[in-house]
Amino acid sequence: MPGIAFGSFDDSFSSSSIKAYIAEFISTLLFVFAGVGSAIAYAKLTADAALDPPGLVAVAVCHGFALFVAVSIAANISGGHVNPAVTFGLAVGGQITFLTGLFYWIAQLLGSTVACFLLSFVTGGLAVPTHGVAEGVGSIQGVVFEIIITFALVYTVYATACDPKKGALGTIAPIAIGFIVGANILAAGPFSGGSMNPARSFGPAVASFDFSGHWIYWVGPLVGGGLAGLIYPNVFISNEHIPLTNEY
Repeated sequence: MPGIAFGSFDDSFSSSSIKAYIAEFISTLLFVFAGVGSAIAYAKLTADAALDPPGLVAVAVCHGFALFVAVSIAANISGGHVNPAVTFGLAVGGQITFLTGLFYWIAQLLGSTVACFLLSFVTGGLAVPTHGVAEGVGSIQGVVFEIIITFALVYTVYATACDPKKGALGTIAPIAIGFIVGANILAAGPFSGGSMNPARSFGPAVASFDFSGHWIYWVGPLVGGGLAGLIYPNVFISNEHIPLTNEY
């Protein structure tokens, strides 16, 4: 496994790095606009803010499709992280420097926030739904849920996009990543909200000025992503030499 590195400002402000940050901003904006927009649209069409089974499926499918596209359009520029937890997991596994990863975070959070304010504007001020644990589900249970599903996401990223033995499997990496996110939303949505992505939760919290329980969607995903970043490279690609890069 390549060593964890802090990085240098010269590398983090190179031309290719700046392009990567712009790509992360755009991809995250498009992903969050579609994902959060699907929840707003469903609530409007049903005149009910509560998500029933058909709504859960619709939102999960929309998130899966949108992430597939968001990862694909940024993959050749930034690696298509679209998620601070993915960036953190890749930094822990030595795939990107922590300094460059920090700027990825800024771009992702800005993209999500802009997407949510745009949604509020274009929908005529409709409420932007925030993530929160369901009634009867405790904060710790929500954190554990987010740890598990984010681990599954980042583990999938490593297996399909980072492992040097992936071969032709790498061509379907965006599809696999979109599928695992959609599946995890179906499983965790009614309990923890199924975020897996601090940026996906951050934008709606800012736009709605509601940060209640927001810490869950940082702690859970970062722990889950970090664990995947520790386990997959050490267990499965520990003998491979992979240079630090801004891409998968």
